[in-house]
Amino acid sequence: MFTNDRAALVTGATSGIGLELARLLAQDGCDLVVVARDGRKLEDMARTFAQRYGVSVRPHPADLSEPGAARALWSELEGAGVSVDILVNNAGVGLYGPVSDQAPDALARMVELNVAALTSLTRLALPGMRERRWGRILNVASIVAYQPGGPGMAAYYATKSYVLSFSKGLARELRGSGVSVTVVCPGPTKTPFQEKSGVEQTFLYKWVPAMAPDAVARAAYRGMRRQSRVVIPGFLAKLLAVAGELPPRGIALEVNRRLLQRA
Repeated sequence: MFTNDRAALVTGATSGIGLELARLLAQDGCDLVVVARDGRKLEDMARTFAQRYGVSVRPHPADLSEPGAARALWSELEGAGVSVDILVNNAGVGLYGPVSDQAPDALARMVELNVAALTSLTRLALPGMRERRWGRILNVASIVAYQPGGPGMAAYYATKSYVLSFSKGLARELRGSGVSVTVVCPGPTKTPFQEKSGVEQTFLYKWVPAMAPDAVARAAYRGMRRQSRVVIPGFLAKLLAVAGELPPRGIALEVNRRLLQRA
C-alpha cells in the first residue's frame, strides 16, 4: 500500500472520477482531505469513508472557482498542520455553446477552476513534497486536450490543453526529485459533467460510448502509482488522442465542430 501513512487532497471529491479516486486512496489506507462545494455531501462522504476504511477524512467545503479560494484552502490546511503527500486536481467544469453567448462570469469561473486553482494548488504543494522527497500529483484533463480546438466548447477545450501541457512540462522539471506528475485524459465519462455542461445532447456524447467513472479512476490510479506521465483510459480514447494530433488539423477542427452540434 504505497499510500499508507500518507495524506491526499482530492478536489471535486463528491461525485464522478473524484469520488472514485478518493475511494481508491482510502482503500489503500490513505488519510484524506476532500474538497467540493456541497458541504452536506462532503460530511456524508467523510463519515462513510472513515467508518468503512478506517482512515481520517477531513471535509473542506470550498468553491475553487472563486479567485483566491485555492490559496485560502491551503492556508487552512497549513494552519491545521496538514501535510499533503498526494494531490488530486480533479475539480473542473465545462461550458457548452459559442464563447460570445457564454456569461462572462461563468467563463471566468471556469478558467479559474480548470486552470488557476489547479496551478495554484500544485505550486503550493510542491515545496513540502520536494522537501520530503516524495509526492504524487494527479491532474485530471480530458481527451479533448489532444484536439486542435473545439468550436462550441472553445474555452473548455483550451483549459484542458493547458492541463496536459502544464503536467507534462512539470513532470520533466521534477525528474529525480521524488515527486511525480501524472495527467489522465479520459474520453466521455458517465458523470454529472455531461448534464451540467450541456454536452449530453451533442453528437459526440451520442456516438461515443461513455466510460464508467470507476474504470477511469482505476486507470488513473494505476498510472499514478507507476509514476506514468500520461494516462489515456480505453482504446477509443487513445484513438481519439492520436487522431487529434494528426495533420491536417483544420479538418479535425471541422470534425469537432460537427461533433459538438446538438444531435
